[in-house]
Amino acid sequence: MARIIALIILLLPGLLAGYGIKLMRDMLFGILQSPYPGLGIQFLAGLVYFIVGFSFIGGFILHRDRKRNKVQDRFKKR
Repeated sequence: MARIIALIILLLPGLLAGYGIKLMRDMLFGILQSPYPGLGIQFLAGLVYFIVGFSFIGGFILHRDRKRNKVQDRFKKR
């Protein structure tokens, strides 16, 4: 049960990052999505979604590897 919950916790930021990539790609092709008033705002929102989702997944993996002592010395907490 705990593994399923962890999978769901990782899927949500992954989907958020994927949606951010979609928004940025749509801006490059000139496709405006409905909740955004302009293409520039749509690109910035997509960039924020991508950075938040990607950093959450990266932080989760770093935290897990620190617990298992599988990181280099420069990433270990002092």
